[in-house]
Amino acid sequence: MTQLLSFDQTYDLANMLIKKATKDQLAECARLLALSLAHQQINHEEIPVDQTLASLRSFEWSEEHLNLLMEGMLNLIGVLVNVCGDVRHVKH
Repeated sequence: MTQLLSFDQTYDLANMLIKKATKDQLAECARLLALSLAHQQINHEEIPVDQTLASLRSFEWSEEHLNLLMEGMLNLIGVLVNVCGDVRHVKH
């Protein structure tokens, strides 16, 4: 349950950063995440988009699934903070 709460908080923070970002900042974020994904695909096995979507929409959350979702949100937050600036200025 603690991990789910932590994921929910992380998801909420990502949403706040997305709302704060401009269209240009979101485009820059998408480009950076695309480069990160390309690096992952070149160095490791590619995960088909349909499998990724199925994983996101799954209601059967295992520890592995939660870890994947959490790492994804942390990656998104990291890129948003780098593109948009200081997270302390985000209104809750």
